[in-house]
Amino acid sequence: HRRTRLGVMKPFATGCRQAKEGLLNEDAEALAHFADCQLPMDVVNPIRFKIPVAPAVASAVERQPVAWDAIGRGLAQLDEASDAMIVEGVRGLMVPLDPKNPRFMVGQLADAIGFPVIVVCRPDLGTLNHTVMTVELLRQAGCRVSGLVVNGVDRDPQNTAADPSIAYNREWLERLTGVKVLAVLPWGV
Repeated sequence: HRRTRLGVMKPFATGCRQAKEGLLNEDAEALAHFADCQLPMDVVNPIRFKIPVAPAVASAVERQPVAWDAIGRGLAQLDEASDAMIVEGVRGLMVPLDPKNPRFMVGQLADAIGFPVIVVCRPDLGTLNHTVMTVELLRQAGCRVSGLVVNGVDRDPQNTAADPSIAYNREWLERLTGVKVLAVLPWGV
């Protein structure tokens, strides 16, 4: 029985550190590590910027154009080398990606890639509004939302005790979006 080869990509990363191999992003490195994805970081994380701001802003500030073809090449390599793929977004659906086309955002990229989307949301007060808006905007962009993951349920134990919404949000997220909560995870998982 052969193990499933999981390909992963984080197309955009900002807030990268300089290393001898070039700019590296901690999240992209962790994604590749935990997926045991052996492809080079140029495939896993093709577009990287040093400044920790939205990719479109970083591209403009650093005067580095967005290399869209690198994402396409990376996806093709991952598809060839993998049995399944996960593509991770960047900080939210409405994050602008390219200063040449500032209205092209994460949602449009998700639609262009065409994979089903899993929305990672927080557990506390405000998540109903934020998550419902995210799911609705994804649907308007043409994406299929296939699940929700509630992340960080134990991030701040004092907040959990003080925030009664946490006890009800999972049920209400499903009711309001019509999307199943696939997992409820502690912070850092």
